[in-house]
Amino acid sequence: MTSHSFIVKIWLEETAVEAGQAKWRGHITHVPDGVRRYVESLDEISTFISAYLKAMEQTPNGGDP
Repeated sequence: MTSHSFIVKIWLEETAVEAGQAKWRGHITHVPDGVRRYVESLDEISTFISAYLKAMEQTPNGGDP
């Protein structure tokens, strides 16, 4: 069985230009290979993880995207 681990760090960021309108910022790291993606929305987290899950489905022994 192949598994993947991810570290997700997110925070709300409020800029001077958009005072009062916080936005999600953060990054997600795939632990085994160290690939990191910076994100500006929570949807980008699931997109990043989905690529690894799809690769597992296509490779009998699992695999990286």
